[in-house]
Amino acid sequence: MSEVLSPISPDSPTASTPKIGFVSLGCPKALTDSELILTQLSAEGYQTAKTFQGADLVIVNTCGFIDDAVKESLDTIGEALAENGKVIVTGCLGAKTAEDGGNLIKEIHPRVLAVTGPHATQEVMNAVHAHLPKPHDPFIDLVPGAFGEAGIKLTPRHYAYLKISEGCNHRCTFCIIPSMRGDLVSRPVGDVLKEAKALFEGGVKELLVISQDTSAYGVDVKYRTGFWDGKPVKTRLFELVQALGELAEAHGAWVRLHYVYPYPHVDEIIELMATGKVLPYLDVPLQHSHPDVLKRMKRPASGEKNLERIQRWREMCPEIVIRSTFIAGFPGETEAEFEHLLDFMREAKIDRAGCFAYSPVKGATANELPGMLPEEVREDRRARFMAVAEEVSIAKLQQRVGATMQVLVDSAPAMGRKGGVGRSYADAPEIDGVVKLLPPEKISKTLKVGEFTRARIVGTQGHDLVALPI
Repeated sequence: MSEVLSPISPDSPTASTPKIGFVSLGCPKALTDSELILTQLSAEGYQTAKTFQGADLVIVNTCGFIDDAVKESLDTIGEALAENGKVIVTGCLGAKTAEDGGNLIKEIHPRVLAVTGPHATQEVMNAVHAHLPKPHDPFIDLVPGAFGEAGIKLTPRHYAYLKISEGCNHRCTFCIIPSMRGDLVSRPVGDVLKEAKALFEGGVKELLVISQDTSAYGVDVKYRTGFWDGKPVKTRLFELVQALGELAEAHGAWVRLHYVYPYPHVDEIIELMATGKVLPYLDVPLQHSHPDVLKRMKRPASGEKNLERIQRWREMCPEIVIRSTFIAGFPGETEAEFEHLLDFMREAKIDRAGCFAYSPVKGATANELPGMLPEEVREDRRARFMAVAEEVSIAKLQQRVGATMQVLVDSAPAMGRKGGVGRSYADAPEIDGVVKLLPPEKISKTLKVGEFTRARIVGTQGHDLVALPI
């Protein structure tokens, strides 16, 4: 069963206060959409229910990227309808059409009250108002549990996602996200930094910068100059990251970058990492290594020599950790092209890698390419890729044994006397490994969630490190 999110704390709730069940599915971009909706709901006086049955209405934020995500979204909508009956649907799946051109969700679940696409906060609120009138509309900074102007977050209080833009200008053949989220629209740089400041001031110790294409920030507005704290700041990734790094430094916090395409100007960001302004961690969605496959994928920067670029990044910043995602079994992929990818993984030594077997998502132009591979071949190649990725990752982890690292504590039962779980700069939440913290040797040493501790790495366990707090 999908979890019903309940971030809004009920302060002496009354029987008449309208309650909303909320389920958020999909990626961090969808999560930030959910946060915006929940912030507005809370500002208007709604409360959240922990179960479908206990809600007056249910909102489901869907994912529509790959077939498994579509199934999970449709199943969750069906479950909410069965257990509650009043359901509003938003998110990427809401933008998908059925075979006859109608709305896919409306055809499968005609009882839903309303369907919107992604980043549609006002449309969702309009639907809520139509079926569950709002109790009041207080100022946003009075919202219980919110981070001031940054609003409500669904993540633990010590880390948060910061979305800097919507949409994407690329038309990769395997992807339908631009058809659902539209072209690139960068947020004003002043608004981004204002939200970041509110989060840091609220106690966030790790800010994860996300978008569909982080490297392209500001392209749509021609890098125009905005203003922050009374000073001009260009709407460009380098200037944004520099300012975020300064804010983080003042609060003893981390900044982590995700979805960074390997354009030449990313070298400037590596220089910031080398000076400690932001974490030396880069999430780069490479997808493949063979030039012919990249061409069929219509990947941006597919002509760049990614292996040489990664080697240069490591020369500029030896501590850098590179995470990436790949697709195995893309239409027309030969065994030789796949072996090229495995060789690339071994040579590039990608620290953290995920891999999807190609999924023929409806609407993706790659489905029309010749050479669609059988599902068993796609799955076999994914498994072979992950075996190589695991070898590379474990070898890299072994090199950390004996080192002392700063660890952000995510879990610490009994003040850490029995140990805990945290993450180093090399570990993004939920997608990478963790640092398993042993009970401290000093009785006076305690651990606290959301704070940093120094720890000596004493071993590895699969994709995770084992460390002793010091």
